[in-house]
Amino acid sequence: MKTPDKCADMGDIRVEIDRIDREVIALLGQRFQYVQAAAQFKTSAESVKAPERLKSMLEQRRLWAAAEGLNPDAIEKMYNDLVGYFIKEEMTKWKTAVATSD
Repeated sequence: MKTPDKCADMGDIRVEIDRIDREVIALLGQRFQYVQAAAQFKTSAESVKAPERLKSMLEQRRLWAAAEGLNPDAIEKMYNDLVGYFIKEEMTKWKTAVATSD
């Protein structure tokens, strides 16, 4: 691992970016596992969608983005897309669980 100021060329930069992206994707995989686990605690399709939670979560991510010097709009869009996908997957798991419990 090299800090940005220790990179000697674009090759070093790309190696570090790839390393970070791999870690980010691994963390998103962990996040997805929690989302899947949450399906067992949901009592309705509305609770899976959780629009108020989504709204407050996006507001918090905007604050975190600003604190890191990132564009809050870009981070909100990224999370909105990501969470939209996760909700779709959680809904599928929830519907399957409901169908098998009947």
